[in-house]
Amino acid sequence: MMIFGVMLEPHWWWLILGLALAIAEIVVPGVFLIWIGAAAALTGLVALLLPIPVAADFVFFAVAAIAMIYAGRRWLAAHPIETSDPLLNNRAGRLIGRNVVVVEEISGGEGRVKVDDGVWNASGPDAAAGTRVRIVGVEGERLKVEPAEV
Repeated sequence: MMIFGVMLEPHWWWLILGLALAIAEIVVPGVFLIWIGAAAALTGLVALLLPIPVAADFVFFAVAAIAMIYAGRRWLAAHPIETSDPLLNNRAGRLIGRNVVVVEEISGGEGRVKVDDGVWNASGPDAAAGTRVRIVGVEGERLKVEPAEV
């Protein structure tokens, strides 16, 4: 195939595709395109070393992509990515330990507390409005509170 007046063999297209997918993984991380890119690069190397028809390249690429994704998923399951902030996407979990003010009295185990500029449902021992309480846990979207130590 010819591009910009230069004749490129099929293995070069596979290697270029592998590189493009690796770059796309860097730009849009998702730990998925890299495995497809690795399969394309592997297909390019096989096409370079073995004189096989282009149709066989596509079959090899399909099999290699499935194998790479399977291997990648197994590797990631065995080696999970650790985070320095496990509560990063757990807004309620990040509130545990904070002192807040009751805005709607807690009676019968239920009420509302003010956290920063928002009001959250809360459960805990009875407390009058204006009382300071400490968040000790989360049940769904309800904060569990107890009287704050003075």
